[in-house]
Amino acid sequence: MHVRDTADKWEVVSSTERLRTRLLKVTTEAVRMPDGDVAERDLISHPGSVTVVALDERGYVLLLRQYRHAVKHLLWELPAGLRDRPGEPLVDLAARELEEEAGYRADTWHTLLDLFITPGASDERSRIFLARGLSAIPEEEITFVRQHEEADMPTIWMPLQEAVEHVLAGMIHNSPTAAGILAAYAASAEGFARLRPADAPEE
Repeated sequence: MHVRDTADKWEVVSSTERLRTRLLKVTTEAVRMPDGDVAERDLISHPGSVTVVALDERGYVLLLRQYRHAVKHLLWELPAGLRDRPGEPLVDLAARELEEEAGYRADTWHTLLDLFITPGASDERSRIFLARGLSAIPEEEITFVRQHEEADMPTIWMPLQEAVEHVLAGMIHNSPTAAGILAAYAASAEGFARLRPADAPEE
C-alpha cells in the first residue's frame, strides 16, 4: 500500500488574529468541513526549525542539555534552531546551529526526516539533518554566540544505540530529538544509503 502525506487546503470562511509576539501568531479560523459544516480551529503560526543528529566515527551522537520553561524541565536534546533568517538554506542554518550550540563542523550532510511538530494546532515544521565527518572548531574560531549565549548548555556524546534505549525508556522527551535518534538508528542498518540529499525539497 502506497502511503504519502499530501498538501490540501479547505476553505477558510473567516480568520481572527488573537495574539502576535516576536515569534508566534495565534489565530482562530473558521474552516468549512467536507460535509459543509463550519468548525473553528485555533492555529499557532511558527517560523519553523531545524534539528541536527551529529554522529561521529564511533557511532556516538551529540546531545546537549537545555532548560525549557514551557514544560519546566531540563531536556537532553539534539542541536537545533529556529528558521529566523528568511531565505537561508536549511542546511546552512543547521550548520550554524551545530557550530553555535556545540562547537562542531560537519563534512557530510543528509536529510533524515521532515516533521510537523504539532499539526493539530501549529504549522511548525522541522527538518532533521544527519551530520557526519565531524571536527571540533578551534578555540580561536569559536563564535561569540557559542562563548556567551550557548555556554550554559552542557554537551555529552552517547552511543547511538544507548540513545535509542533512553528514548524508549522515556528518559528523553524532546520530540525532534527522539525522532532523529530513532531515524538515525534505523538508517544506520543500511549504511545511511537511502537518505535524501541535504537540499531535498520539503513537501
